[in-house]
Amino acid sequence: MSNHLDYEINKELGECYLFMGELDKAEEYYRKAAGSNGVHPDPYLGLATIAVQRGLFDDALVLYKKAADIEPGDKALAGMGLIEMERGENEPAFSHFAQALDMNPANMIAVHGLVQLGYVLGRIDDVIPRLHAFLEVDPAKDAVRVSLAGCYISVGRTEDAAGQLEELLRRDPANTAAQELYATLHR
Repeated sequence: MSNHLDYEINKELGECYLFMGELDKAEEYYRKAAGSNGVHPDPYLGLATIAVQRGLFDDALVLYKKAADIEPGDKALAGMGLIEMERGENEPAFSHFAQALDMNPANMIAVHGLVQLGYVLGRIDDVIPRLHAFLEVDPAKDAVRVSLAGCYISVGRTEDAAGQLEELLRRDPANTAAQELYATLHR
C-alpha cells in the first residue's frame, strides 16, 4: 500500500474514532497517519483536539503549532488562540483568532474568541470588521449579527446597531436576543 493511501485510511479512522469519543483509538490512528505522511496538518489537528479533551493544554499548543508549521490554516490558529485564551495569554490569543479569521472569515471558534477578547482587551473596533467579513460569507448567521450589534452598542454606534438588529428582526421577528438588545436602544 502506498504511503498516501496509508495516510488517508489512518486519518479517516482517527476522525471516526474521535467522533465516537474513543480517544485512545483516535490517537493511535492519528499517530499512524502523521508517521506515514508528515506533510499534512490534519493528524496534528486531531491529536491537538484529543489533547484538549484530556486537559493537556501544553501538548495541544505544541500540536497546533506543528500543524501551523506544516500548513498555516485557520483551524490551527484558532486552536492556538483557544489554548492561549485558556492560559490568560490574551494578546497572542487575539492575534491568532484575528489571523484565523483573515484566512477564513467563517471560523466560528475564532469569532467567539475574538469577540470575547475584544471586550476584555478593549479592542471592539478591531472586532467589528471581522464580524462584517463573516456576515458577507454567511449573512444568515443571526448570533454573529447580534454580536455585531452588541459591539456597535459598546462603541457608541447605536444607529449601526439598530440597523443590524432591524435587519435580523425583519428576517426573524421572534429572535428574542435581537428583541432584547433592540429594546435597550429605545429606553
